[in-house]
Amino acid sequence: MSTAQITAGRPRALSDAEVGQLDPYAFFAVLGKRVIHPGGRAATDELIRRADFRADQRVLDVGCGVGTTAIRIARGFGASVTAVDIAPLMLERSAANVSAAGLNDRVTVEHGDITSLPYSDGSFDRVVAEAVTMFVDRPPAARELVRVCKPGGRVLATEFFWRTPPTAEPRHIFLDVVCPGMQFESLDDWVRLYSAAGLADIQVETGPFNMMTPAGFLHDEGLVNSAAVMGRAMSRLSYARKMAWLMPRVARAVPYLGFILVSGTRPAPTGDA
Repeated sequence: MSTAQITAGRPRALSDAEVGQLDPYAFFAVLGKRVIHPGGRAATDELIRRADFRADQRVLDVGCGVGTTAIRIARGFGASVTAVDIAPLMLERSAANVSAAGLNDRVTVEHGDITSLPYSDGSFDRVVAEAVTMFVDRPPAARELVRVCKPGGRVLATEFFWRTPPTAEPRHIFLDVVCPGMQFESLDDWVRLYSAAGLADIQVETGPFNMMTPAGFLHDEGLVNSAAVMGRAMSRLSYARKMAWLMPRVARAVPYLGFILVSGTRPAPTGDA
């Protein structure tokens, strides 16, 4: 299966009907939010600390969103990063952000499906997935992340999990109304999933879901971009309506939610060659 590189262009303006259909991740991408995953910048900081990125590595960022982590890895470590996503809107914005950062020589943006990645076995030294596996059929997605990682390389993924078992109402609101199709459970469930996919030496880090709290928003985006995102949200009636619908519903689930970072190594082959 071949891939097509996505080049930067002017993001298409969405109609009011399209805005109404956006999932929360895509909506915040449209508003210009740079950090769009459960653990926010704190989770990415820990992921980078555990990944041991180097300039001689090939890195795959699956579900790259608007390209924030891919840009950070390329800029900070000089690694060659392939950033893939399945959503055209995210690919548009990721390509634009990579171009604006002047990193087209280090970051390639491509279309890709986490459940059937278009890369050969063992293609990458590091494989990163932030808030992706929980949106799809999880076992094959986790197996794909491990498959494209080199033996001895590392896979690192952040996901939602329930820090406290939710009552029926916030669980329904978050999983069936706000993010329909999303699937996640407990910390142990995620560890079992990635272990079954072939990861070894699994380590986990957990933390609260602060991305949608005022303090978390400011920490992730900084004062200037936080103000810019809120300004865009009020610049158009369809944006303001979407925000007014979304925020109180997410707030119902926040007390129960957290993020988990799972990291592990793809084992080297054993036995005779």
